[in-house]
Amino acid sequence: MENLLQIHQSLTDTPQEYLRRGLMDEIDWSDRLICIKGFRGVGKTTFLLDIVKERFNNDKSCLYVNLNNFYFTKRKIYNFADEFYKKGGKVLILDQIHKYPDWHVELRDCYYNLPDLQIIFSSSPVLRVIEGHDELKGIVRVYHLVGLSYREYLNYKGNFNFSAYKLDDILKNHREIAAEITRVVKPLAYFNEYLETGYYPYFLNSKSFYRESLLKHVNLALEIDVTYLNQIELKYLPKLRKLLQIICSQVPFSPNVSKLSVDVETSRATIMNYLRYLKNARLINLLYSNGDEDQLKKPDLIYAHNTNILYAVDSDNITNRNLRTTFFYNQLNIHHEVKSSEKADFKIDGTHEFVIGGKYTTAVDAASYAAADMIEEGSDNIIPLWLFGFLY
Repeated sequence: MENLLQIHQSLTDTPQEYLRRGLMDEIDWSDRLICIKGFRGVGKTTFLLDIVKERFNNDKSCLYVNLNNFYFTKRKIYNFADEFYKKGGKVLILDQIHKYPDWHVELRDCYYNLPDLQIIFSSSPVLRVIEGHDELKGIVRVYHLVGLSYREYLNYKGNFNFSAYKLDDILKNHREIAAEITRVVKPLAYFNEYLETGYYPYFLNSKSFYRESLLKHVNLALEIDVTYLNQIELKYLPKLRKLLQIICSQVPFSPNVSKLSVDVETSRATIMNYLRYLKNARLINLLYSNGDEDQLKKPDLIYAHNTNILYAVDSDNITNRNLRTTFFYNQLNIHHEVKSSEKADFKIDGTHEFVIGGKYTTAVDAASYAAADMIEEGSDNIIPLWLFGFLY
């Protein structure tokens, strides 16, 4: 354990650029089992270390450990947690729980046998933390660490302190909100940069290798999060990669499942499963019409999960149209229900319909809205597209 304590101290003492994430304020810290899920490279490890620095500083009752450490090939989580607890430990932070066998059983034992110990752990977005493990129902709270909103990106780039807005506030007061923001910054000056290299925090280390870093994590997500955790043989990896490339080259993509099955050389049923796996891995978004999503039902349209993935997977086929709609879907999908619309591009929360386009875009009628690119401020029911990046 002494070696792990030294690693913890070294990691928390190492100076690095600080990018405070909004999720820090959304977590209920009174829960004793907290799971942080997120895509590879979205910043889970950094977020866990930020929890240590912001909430516990040099408090020795908090310990961060990475379960990649070979120490845990010979030591069970429960036995380790029990020793830490008996030595005065109060908060145990476990990184990459999905790499440890029978993790769910060990966490359950910790919860019931170590009553004053809080455990915060990270996992792949694909891991079925509650759905696949009845023993954790009702005792673990799951949060998703998503990529940076445009607001968070601006705050870092310009050292600003912009707050997030509710969707209803933006719909009702977008002119006043946009005017307040544009008095401080020219939001369009950073917007294209964000669409290409701003969603993931790789730029903190090296912007010049951003696309290479993202592509590496996309491939790791396919190789491990999608194949290994879904128990898919690795020989099928090329089919998954080909499917993702086809989608990103045609976003927004209206799937013809029969044609996809021919192009990818697999069955229709397998294509539907692959789409679900890619969605769970936070590589794509599936757009359905009103009603519950059904894993057997073909989606109306398929989008890349975010615009950065478009640049990494198939930058040759990027258009303003797919950048704008992908950005809007991605930013709204965090806290709102996004569905397809018969008369517009999207229907939000079953009520608000949006057309997405350029500076001259107009709404389809007085009851709907337009999200227009390349404008700083809007009017009536025409709202700047960039402003929807201030929702979280």
